[in-house]
Amino acid sequence: MKYSIVFSAALVALSLSACDRTPVVVAPPTVIAVPGPAGPAGATGDTGSTGATGNSGATGYTGATGDTGAKGASGATGYTGATGATGDTGATGDKGAKGNTGGDTVVIVPAR
Repeated sequence: MKYSIVFSAALVALSLSACDRTPVVVAPPTVIAVPGPAGPAGATGDTGSTGATGNSGATGYTGATGDTGAKGASGATGYTGATGATGDTGATGDKGAKGNTGGDTVVIVPAR
């Protein structure tokens, strides 16, 4: 029994120390200031100075080549050329063969 009391006391001491919880710290509530009514409007400020001029923009790209134009109209008809010189007279032809008399053919000319 001597050992059982010492053993029980050691067991109680260990079990109580194992159940020890850390205390929880509660933060006090934050105080929020509530603003009062708005005061009168202040005086209008001075006009600001003019800003600096901006830089010039970059030059643009060259545009695309245009389409080929339409076919032009036909030109006017030219003037008539000058008349050529008259040619030389041709050579005389060969003499023809003697013809027939015609025989018994009679030609009747109607009266008017």
